[in-house]
Amino acid sequence: MTLDQLTTLAAGTVTATQRSLPPPLRPLAAAVPVHYEALPHADLLAEGFPADILGLFTGSPHGTELTHDQPAPPQILLYLENLWDYADCDPGYFRDEVRLTYLHELGHYFGWDEDQLANRGLE
Repeated sequence: MTLDQLTTLAAGTVTATQRSLPPPLRPLAAAVPVHYEALPHADLLAEGFPADILGLFTGSPHGTELTHDQPAPPQILLYLENLWDYADCDPGYFRDEVRLTYLHELGHYFGWDEDQLANRGLE
């Protein structure tokens, strides 16, 4: 599948996932840009992130001010080739993994740590 096809499939999945959220969370989720990238950049890998990372939340969590050490606005990055590989090139499994990864990263935007995400089934 091409990167354009993966992007279309992932974007549709994220939109459907946002629509399925409880009404009070929908505008919060829609306010966080989602970027679709093929693979993580070299500078991210140099920071120690694994090459097979599926997604990443960057920026300040909801309800916190931008700080000097975190001046960027919040965003979610989804690494489509890694998700595709993780899904064994199965479109249905890919959509499931995009949904789970998006919700996991959105949880970080809400300020949830790894334990809180795991308790919600978003590990």
